[in-house]
Amino acid sequence: MADLTRIGLSALLTGTSASIVSAAALALLSKAEGKSAVQPINATSHWLHGDNAAEFARLDTRHTLLGYATHNASAVFWALPFATWLAFRRPRTPAQLLGDASVVAAIAAMVDYGITPKRLTPGWELVLPKRSMFAAFAVLAIGLALGARAAQSVLERR
Repeated sequence: MADLTRIGLSALLTGTSASIVSAAALALLSKAEGKSAVQPINATSHWLHGDNAAEFARLDTRHTLLGYATHNASAVFWALPFATWLAFRRPRTPAQLLGDASVVAAIAAMVDYGITPKRLTPGWELVLPKRSMFAAFAVLAIGLALGARAAQSVLERR
């Protein structure tokens, strides 16, 4: 399989895994804060609907589907440099994958909340305190590592 195709498939699998795991964590963190489980994902749609998207507490197409699609696209975006990095390294142990994924998640957090214009941030800050946002990025790292491990297994069989 061509390297670019392999990297692309790995990024898609890795990012989707990270997206699912981090969305679940966001739901749990939001519930722990006394908010609706879907509010952080709804808040991600604030790039289109404005900051009041974070106040929408129900599951719906307009906020939740758009928010999750945006969240998933972002996770796949961050998985692409991660998959590229891994493609040019020796096979990684689970601990090494988690370390590498933690670096990518930290860079994502810095870019998302340090460089990116407010309208294009994940929007989690509209719903969650900083400690929960930190936890969400930590779980994103776990999702990236788990996804990369799964992608390695799937692509080795090809």
